[in-house]
Amino acid sequence: MQIKATLSLFILCLACCGAMAQSYTLSGTIKNNAGQSVAFATILIKGTSQGSSANSDGQYKLALANGTYNLVFKAIGYRQETRTVNLTGNQTLDVQLEPEAYQLQNVVVRAGGEDPAYGIIRKAIRKRKGYLREVNAYTCETYVKGLQRLLAAPKKFMGRDINQIGRELGLDSNRKGILYLSESESKLSFTQPDLYHEEMISSKVSGSNKAFSFNRASELTVNFYDNFQHWDGLSNRPLISPIADNALSYYNYKYMGLTVENGETINRIKVIPKRQYEPTFEGYIYIIEDSWRIHSADLYLTKSSGINILDTITVKQQYIPVEHKVWMPSSVKFEFSGGLLGFKLAGYFLAVFKNYEINPQISKKTFAEVMKVTAGVNKKDSVYWQQARPVPLTDEEKIDYEKKAVLARKRESKPYLDSLDRVNNRASIPGFLFSGLNFSNRYKKTYFRTESVIGSLLFNTVEGFAINYGAAYVKQIDSLNNKYLRLGGHIRYGFSNQLLHGNINATVPVNNYTFNLYAGSDVVDLNNKQPISVLANEFSSLFLRQNYQKLYDKHFVSLSVSHRLAGGWMATAGAEYADRKWLNNTSQYSFFRKDRPYTSNNPFMPEADVPLFPQTQSFKVSVTTSYNFSNRYVTYPTGRHYLPSDYPTLTVGYTKGIKNVLGSDVDYDLITASLAKNNVSLGMYGKFSFYIGAGKFLNNKQLFYTDYKHFAGNEILHYQDAPDAFLMLNYYTYSTSKQYLEGHLEQNFGGLFLSKLPLIRKLKLQEIVQANYLTTPGLKNYTELGAGISWNGLKVLYGWSYNSGLNSKNALRFAIILR
Repeated sequence: MQIKATLSLFILCLACCGAMAQSYTLSGTIKNNAGQSVAFATILIKGTSQGSSANSDGQYKLALANGTYNLVFKAIGYRQETRTVNLTGNQTLDVQLEPEAYQLQNVVVRAGGEDPAYGIIRKAIRKRKGYLREVNAYTCETYVKGLQRLLAAPKKFMGRDINQIGRELGLDSNRKGILYLSESESKLSFTQPDLYHEEMISSKVSGSNKAFSFNRASELTVNFYDNFQHWDGLSNRPLISPIADNALSYYNYKYMGLTVENGETINRIKVIPKRQYEPTFEGYIYIIEDSWRIHSADLYLTKSSGINILDTITVKQQYIPVEHKVWMPSSVKFEFSGGLLGFKLAGYFLAVFKNYEINPQISKKTFAEVMKVTAGVNKKDSVYWQQARPVPLTDEEKIDYEKKAVLARKRESKPYLDSLDRVNNRASIPGFLFSGLNFSNRYKKTYFRTESVIGSLLFNTVEGFAINYGAAYVKQIDSLNNKYLRLGGHIRYGFSNQLLHGNINATVPVNNYTFNLYAGSDVVDLNNKQPISVLANEFSSLFLRQNYQKLYDKHFVSLSVSHRLAGGWMATAGAEYADRKWLNNTSQYSFFRKDRPYTSNNPFMPEADVPLFPQTQSFKVSVTTSYNFSNRYVTYPTGRHYLPSDYPTLTVGYTKGIKNVLGSDVDYDLITASLAKNNVSLGMYGKFSFYIGAGKFLNNKQLFYTDYKHFAGNEILHYQDAPDAFLMLNYYTYSTSKQYLEGHLEQNFGGLFLSKLPLIRKLKLQEIVQANYLTTPGLKNYTELGAGISWNGLKVLYGWSYNSGLNSKNALRFAIILR
């Protein structure tokens, strides 16, 4: 009896506690005085950073315990409204916001004088750096919602039926509708100067039961206290804040009036770019009197700001006071629209920040993990989201979730995946010849692909016309960690020299190691940097009768293993046995210029087919390690994925040729080192890239040309854009068996100068300056300088080279850069 009484009392206490903590819903619609919905208005509990945002229809929802609350309803351009609510149950509260009336009666602008806005902006600029560093660290809870909508699309595109694709994506019969709808909740941590750690709490993606949201709160933390906004991909140059240190050189300002909110005087300033096609914003920024901090911002970018891809981007940001008069963002919303080739797209990302904790104690080690996404975050059910979602769904969004949930179940079913395979796994003569054949089992995650016959054909003067036909097999062997077994092979036959070659390769992941096996025979470039592509050499030979590529026969077996030792520290070890044989030219064929003689396959004796080296055997071992001075990573259910470093990458390698192992003829030791970094930001002056390499043969008792240190030279109009590439260096004649030092520098100004020229600036050309340097015992102080432009993946440079022992050269070069 005593036990039962105690248990009953315990249950009664739990029930009472549950009643006391009962949560109710306050909901409603926010409209203006014309009866129109105020989209994405902010709702806050006064005196806290807890709150929510309305949706695009002005509807809001707050989950609150019973009690009395002072609620603040606000939106940029509207007068703030405060309502007191005594919540004892679910309740509806509709609110009307009046347009803000900005007063000008206290402002005097003298004829010919400076607009008062400039004085306010100068004070805000002086305060900028202090507010940028005001908070050493913080944590907060975030909710992010992203939506992208297709507004228009052609019926067909590049032979594809867009109607059919649209049906699979859940679009309507006019190929319109929501392409991407996703929500996520995160715990966000920050510490100076720019370190973030984000842990995703929940994730929901319309149309997928397994995917994780692309939403990232840390990527939506726009901060106009920074001089520049680095939005790579959207702008070739960093965007200049309206209160940057140099903002007065880029903006005009106009005072639009003031208003009073919670005892604070808010100044409304119109932001106007001084010149078109500068990386500048337009719109309004709101500055608080006396403290001169940002209250809110309503800014936008257009094509005249030099943005890429999109037509417009709008940024709306609101700040709120939190503890100790510190102001932090309560919400930020990015809206965008654009179009290309008949497709029109629009959408937004909304981030709501709440429950700030200022200057907590956070270990620096926490920020090595930039993002954490665990396996269960995408398993939250509809009941959870109904209670947790701070921004209500619109009717259209509810329908999209429901409709695409049905499509998702269908797409993940075995019958549906098998039906796709039956349609796509059809062999055809055109496919065999022109595109290759693909056979897949989506349910079992296996894929087999053959290369096209036409794409496998090639020509060089050693083999004549030849075919190098390949196939590859891929199977997912670890779905949890997203690891794949990859097998492949090639068969190669030269119709002129009548030699047959074949090789196989395999990539096998084992725990945290990756093993690579490569075995067989092939016809390979004398320069292991492969500076000229097969296609470029083929065109040059057949059309211009200039056979730049020099080849040899290689029978080999190689094995390597790669492993991440720790953070940004990688290591690879390998061994290779090879039988090398020089090959002579066997074909004199070309389409044109048959009067011009081909050069021999010996780059040092172009007029005679004299063997460059005897048939030799080589056994070598090598170790390479690299470190990028960073350990930043993101964690997914599939494991850690390390991020690119902000620092240069140091790479050190050692290769040992060992004599008498398996008949090996070589005996040498080569040590190399390099330091490289791409796209180092220089603010308004663009980006800087560099590569510095050096090496020395500590022992060169016995080695052959194929063992030399080779360089990425170039002798044709098209060059391969690589960090260590030269513009005009001979492909073969300056390789070394002793020591070398090379350097490569490139400055991309991102349109700093050309953006100021009418008409030309519309092309968004980027100015490039390049310098390359090489010195070896056989080539002293070889120097190249180049200048040109980059445009939409095409880089064009005019180069000049000089060396005291060589004649100076100049030439035009271009590269097609695929990103």
